[in-house]
Amino acid sequence: MISRFLPHPVRRLLGVKSQPRERLPAYQLIDQPGQLAPLLEALDRVTEVTLDTEADNMFHYRVRLCLMQFLVGESVFLLDVLAPIDLTPLWPRLAQKHLVMHGSDFDLRLLHDLCGFRAKSLFDTVLAGQILGRARVGLASLIEDEFKVQLDKEGQRANWSKRPLTQKLLDYAALDVWYLPTLRDLMTRQLRRTGRLSWLEQQCAAQIESGAQGFAPSGENDWRIGKSERLRGRGLAVLHAVWHWREEQARRLDTPPFKVCNNDLLLHLAYGAEDGDAAAAVLAKISLGKRHLRLIGSLTTAVQAGYDRDPSTLPRRPGRDPSHQPLTQAELARLDRIKEDRDRIAAGLAIEPTLIANRSQLSQIARDPGKLGDLLLPWQAGLLAGAPSLKRAPDRA
Repeated sequence: MISRFLPHPVRRLLGVKSQPRERLPAYQLIDQPGQLAPLLEALDRVTEVTLDTEADNMFHYRVRLCLMQFLVGESVFLLDVLAPIDLTPLWPRLAQKHLVMHGSDFDLRLLHDLCGFRAKSLFDTVLAGQILGRARVGLASLIEDEFKVQLDKEGQRANWSKRPLTQKLLDYAALDVWYLPTLRDLMTRQLRRTGRLSWLEQQCAAQIESGAQGFAPSGENDWRIGKSERLRGRGLAVLHAVWHWREEQARRLDTPPFKVCNNDLLLHLAYGAEDGDAAAAVLAKISLGKRHLRLIGSLTTAVQAGYDRDPSTLPRRPGRDPSHQPLTQAELARLDRIKEDRDRIAAGLAIEPTLIANRSQLSQIARDPGKLGDLLLPWQAGLLAGAPSLKRAPDRA
């Protein structure tokens, strides 16, 4: 398949007779009952499927799967998931295939929550790009770097729940899977050449495990958004009130909460209350924009409810694990040395340091270096195991 991505002059020189790479692949749209059979039959003939999905999380309150794109052999199928089609026969077939995907985490969680789907095995080109140390791992960037083809990015901002789907969006969707098998082949060779193919296999296995957990359920403390740590009294009560106001309005309008207002506006209201400003003064300094100007009345009510509420009645933060204690000075010193070693190793491999271990993992390793193998994947633990900070005798806490 790689010949279809060779530059035109090279194809002619080699005598390769193929269509120009810029030409859109032919695809079959499945959007009516009775049209699923060709896809099912194609799946029964292969062991590997290239897969992508499109959702409507940018346009509706609750995310929905809207479209699935399949490259099965040389055939592209676009499946309208919102159409009245019984997809029951699809899921067990798909669960038996090796998947080639790009940025699979969201897709796998979405499919799990939809039907309990769990992938058998996976090659994710985002994870491959990270392990190879690529500076750009977006699909359009990888395709441009490898094939000198520029893809239209407008589909990333499209409303995939709107029907009928335009020809332009269908073309965009088909291209999302068309290049992936050849990209996978190229990256596999690069991973094998650098000795990192097993790293990717471990990362993909971990991705399957996390995807099978679905999306985290809502919690009673979701309203405690970032940068709210300094709030203690009335500001917390106002933040609780206006965050729930935003959720209620987003649900009523069937729109994502951020399209009602952003977190900065919520924090502005909360900080003003915390600083002792009157409710009217705080509200006078904010703007919802023309689109949501009609919501100012309900927002005013929510702010006043926050001012009137006793902060001690708010849901309490989850209790800290009683067995958890702050790192000692010796452990903090060890953390700094482990981080230095991690950063040095990552620089030598030209990869992001957090790909080896993040801050939380480093802290746990600093507390108990013996848990290195439990906290990290084998390839990550192998890189750190020989680091000077972990080879020396443990410091006394």
